[in-house]
Amino acid sequence: MMQPDPSCSGGEGALAGSYTPIEPDRARKVLEQNFGLSGTLKRFDTEKDDTFRVKTGSGALFVLKIANPDEDHAELDFQNSILRHVQARDQNLPVPRVVSSGNGRDITTITDLDGQTRHVRVLTFLEGTPLCETNSDPAQRRQIGRILARLRLAMTGFTHPWQDRVYPWDVQHLLKFAHLLDEVEDPTQRDALAQGLERYRAIAPRVKGLRRQVLHNDFSKSNIVVDHGDPAFVKGIIDFGDSVNTAIAIDVATALLNQLPEQPHDDLFYRGRDVLEGYLERTDLTEEELALIPHLVMARVVVRALLTLWRAKLFPENERYIMRNTAQGWHQLDWFLAHTPDEISALLTQYSAPKG
Repeated sequence: MMQPDPSCSGGEGALAGSYTPIEPDRARKVLEQNFGLSGTLKRFDTEKDDTFRVKTGSGALFVLKIANPDEDHAELDFQNSILRHVQARDQNLPVPRVVSSGNGRDITTITDLDGQTRHVRVLTFLEGTPLCETNSDPAQRRQIGRILARLRLAMTGFTHPWQDRVYPWDVQHLLKFAHLLDEVEDPTQRDALAQGLERYRAIAPRVKGLRRQVLHNDFSKSNIVVDHGDPAFVKGIIDFGDSVNTAIAIDVATALLNQLPEQPHDDLFYRGRDVLEGYLERTDLTEEELALIPHLVMARVVVRALLTLWRAKLFPENERYIMRNTAQGWHQLDWFLAHTPDEISALLTQYSAPKG
């Protein structure tokens, strides 16, 4: 059974939650008893829960999600409510649909073998290739930017009691997790992260003044499903588990982080600029947002290192998945620290809001 570190302070939530993974046979019974669905199950690698792809006898595809015991019912209702809101605002946006259980509820509850309460949901499965498993050209990356902008607009006006949770992956709270620096054993890495934290500390008051709303907050390559044969390219946006009320600039920065080159490059934003151009075709960013976005990308590099190094110690059996994107972050962080804050601020300021 996976055990959390009791010395960690509050706020890490289900990222530190202990649980015993549910076996596919047990998951299959949960699916049949609660949602009236049966089929073959394939487990997905995930950060903190049990997630399975379900293929029924008729070929229909669904996603079965059995939450971490530390995930609150309200948190999952928050995610489902976002999906319903987005569907109502932009029915053509490719997001999962919520599947109700046999008793008409979106979320059902089970007790696992350890006696822990686990909340269960089913969503439709969006077919395609995860962007992390393929490549993209500039035109396709502009499509990614357009779809992110559409998602922001579709989420406008959404409110929920859970929206203001303090979530570690939301970089507006980076300084709350500075204590994780103590978990970094390599002195060179620790020094680089300390410098990154100080860079963020300097801009934190400006971040507080940015426009904000409920946003996806994890527009990563693993959460974008694509099809090279489709002119729209993006076939699905998945995993709303990091959604939170945060700065618009943070949401964009997260998307650009996930376009940073895996190997050292003179311009870390050469792919992200394509995404930004597509985004600005659909909606606006202020001059202040454009100036802060590169700093927020760096902040996301820092928080990724802090959280993954800490969690890899907690859950060594899941280290491969947890650390899958961390190694490339060291050269990315070095690139940011090699440039002055003013140089970082100027990286994207040549862009402007869409005309008309």
